[in-house]
Amino acid sequence: MTRLNQIIAIEKGVKTTSFQELTEAHQLLQKQSLLSGISRTYRPRDEEGEQLPAESTRVQVRTEEVIRQTAATLTRLFDVTATREWTNCKAKADVLVDGNVLLKDVPATYLLFLEKQLVDLHTFVKKLPVLDNAETWEFDASADCYATEPVQTVKTKKVPRNHIKAEATEHHPAQVDVYYEDIVVGTWRTVKFSGSLPAKRVNELLVRVEKLQEAVKFAREEANNIEVEDEKIGGKVFQYLFG
Repeated sequence: MTRLNQIIAIEKGVKTTSFQELTEAHQLLQKQSLLSGISRTYRPRDEEGEQLPAESTRVQVRTEEVIRQTAATLTRLFDVTATREWTNCKAKADVLVDGNVLLKDVPATYLLFLEKQLVDLHTFVKKLPVLDNAETWEFDASADCYATEPVQTVKTKKVPRNHIKAEATEHHPAQVDVYYEDIVVGTWRTVKFSGSLPAKRVNELLVRVEKLQEAVKFAREEANNIEVEDEKIGGKVFQYLFG
């Protein structure tokens, strides 16, 4: 018995061949010279007249024959595609993750859709922003995001001070150097916030996506392993069209 995955494997080739032959048939029927023929014979007016050879050109392409050949080619395509579509209506499988049924009796066509979507979701999850591991983060429910422990830092202000190098005398003023001293005037309390995720959380999500990807792939293979019943649709279609 033929199985659905075998029909899927050959359908693309059948489509390509059918399209090529249909195109060739169409182009062939546009060449009027191949469809035309002629037969000419010459007879002089009297027996003494010049004898000329007969001329003839045969018809090389007959439209009805091209139609029959084209119908035969397309019938194969119509039958293969019908067989796939009819079988797809029955091709189903469960999606199992860690031995548990996550999705039951999923059609093969939807499994194919899931498989493609999960590729994009894997890329999405892999690019999720991750918290800076140079900091220690805790989830802050009030802010609904992650936050660091408060860090205290001082704020200083430069205050000028005088240093007397030499006292004033009767004849000379005092010699004074001015310098600046950092004086603590307050403190900063800093808390950093972030909407990113811990690396552990991102890795857990990636594992889930990859597990589901594998499960969907297995389910699709199982669904596509169903036996097919050959559908004969093309003959009816082309009997009506060209019969």
